[in-house]
Amino acid sequence: MTTPDTAGGRWTRERLARTYVWLVALHTLAVGCALFLVPDWALRFGGWQVIPSPFFPRQAGIFHFILGIAYLGEMTRHRDVSLMVMAKTFAVVFLLGAWFADGVPWFVPLAGVGDGAMAAGALVARPWLRSARG
Repeated sequence: MTTPDTAGGRWTRERLARTYVWLVALHTLAVGCALFLVPDWALRFGGWQVIPSPFFPRQAGIFHFILGIAYLGEMTRHRDVSLMVMAKTFAVVFLLGAWFADGVPWFVPLAGVGDGAMAAGALVARPWLRSARG
């Protein structure tokens, strides 16, 4: 009898975890693209009224590219998501802290909650990837 957790083309826990990492990485790369390619639009969309020089949003975009690629590399080489858990946890602390301290636009706390959800998902995925190490 074949169950969803067995091989044969069905969705194993490892496959779900790998798909999850890919989705988070693609999200991270999309954020990077928005910040790097269209920084004015990205900041206006996020609720900023005053748009600074594009240098810092573009720098943040490059940072997101690096993280997205690193998430995939860590999953592929080490079957792990430790970097994702750490990065998303720091993001939550930073984003929610900025929201409380600085009164930043609406997008910041939403991004913090989203990053928290992604960190929680990575914690669920971690043992599924590690058990596939063999």
